[in-house]
Amino acid sequence: MHTASTLARVTALAVGIAGVLAVGHVNAAAFQLKENSAKGLGRAFAGSGSAQGDASIIAVNPAGMRQLEGTQIQGDLSAISFKAEYEGTGRKPTGQPQTGGDGGDAGMIAPVPAAYFHMPIGEQAHFGVSLTAPFGFKTDYDNGWVGRYSGLKTDLKAIDLGFAASYDVNPYVSFGASVFVEHLTIELSNNIDFGTALAQSRVPGFAPGSADGKLTVEGDNNAVGWTIGGLFSPDENTHIGISYRSKVEHKITGGDATFDVPSNAAAVLAVAQPGRFVTTSGKATVTLPASATLSVTHNVNDRWTVMGDVTRTAWSTAFDQVTIDYASAQPDSVLEFGYRDTTFVSLGTDFKLSDTVTLRGGVAYDQTPTTDAHRDVRVPDTSRKWLSLGVGWTPSANTEYNFGYTHLFTSDPNVIVPATTNNQGNSLNGKYKVRGDVLAASFNYKF
Repeated sequence: MHTASTLARVTALAVGIAGVLAVGHVNAAAFQLKENSAKGLGRAFAGSGSAQGDASIIAVNPAGMRQLEGTQIQGDLSAISFKAEYEGTGRKPTGQPQTGGDGGDAGMIAPVPAAYFHMPIGEQAHFGVSLTAPFGFKTDYDNGWVGRYSGLKTDLKAIDLGFAASYDVNPYVSFGASVFVEHLTIELSNNIDFGTALAQSRVPGFAPGSADGKLTVEGDNNAVGWTIGGLFSPDENTHIGISYRSKVEHKITGGDATFDVPSNAAAVLAVAQPGRFVTTSGKATVTLPASATLSVTHNVNDRWTVMGDVTRTAWSTAFDQVTIDYASAQPDSVLEFGYRDTTFVSLGTDFKLSDTVTLRGGVAYDQTPTTDAHRDVRVPDTSRKWLSLGVGWTPSANTEYNFGYTHLFTSDPNVIVPATTNNQGNSLNGKYKVRGDVLAASFNYKF
């Protein structure tokens, strides 16, 4: 049975499963969601930490609660439509064309809710509560697709419950801070080409693709983060917000790794790799990145307001290296990443059409942390340009409705997955058609 050779070949498969538990092939800005406000979406989130009258400022820049009137509640719901279709080829370790389809549309249509509560405390203090989803993404390919050894399903969600407080030093200077609890859930899966490893070990009856297994990893964790900020107003018409959101370190200690091994390969693996490729628990640390935002709002006159935002996100330090520790005999793995820090820049405007109707618009540039050298099928991310439109309706002094829409203009990113031990020598070379649209609505009520 060539047990020694089989041992060496199958050991290589262990490297490939490491990235699944640690979100190893999930990159970047596509996971960072700004969709926490219909009003903000309508102007491409320009003025997110400085504009008046949007309770989402509680989560972005708690010092900005000075811009909110009285006790109020706000609910927002965004719908994100993301399209990702692969066009290209795959190769087996033998160099022959890979079998399988293109995976279909791996994208999603997903709801992103947000909710806020604000209450003034005396003349100069404020208290706020926020419920937001700052990170999240999902791709899901058809079974048997050509890139199945690199990824099948990727599903990540982070939900924050935050408590904020701020103090107005005077009408022109405010400081604030918040603490939030973040709940992270992850589900990832991919096929494992046991057939290739066993064929290369000269085990009779096996060939590339003849014994596909599957690995599914699930994990969740609660962790605490914080946000601090300041709001500075040189005059009553100009507001400058500066805020910093901490990174959040999720130590997943009870992750579940489920191996589905075909019966014809299971007997060989039991001898060659006892205690490996079995369902087990595991632990890893997943760090979601810190970010800093500079936001400016200026009231030009009674009708026009202009805003701008710049956000810098520190992906490179958050996703530098991840170590996976399995509870089984599976060896630990260390994953290296090539993410770069990113910049989001937006400009927007509000136009007060009447006492009850406000029109909005905005543009933005959202940089991806990926490059051609560091991009794969789990999140085929690319830099994008935003075009946003919105409308607000205030039928009474205590009620307000807002609607926003954004279309994302993208290029078609290349995805080149080389033949490595991670994918048992199966490679991909192609590109993606990536498209995105976001629609949002909100309701605000002042008591």
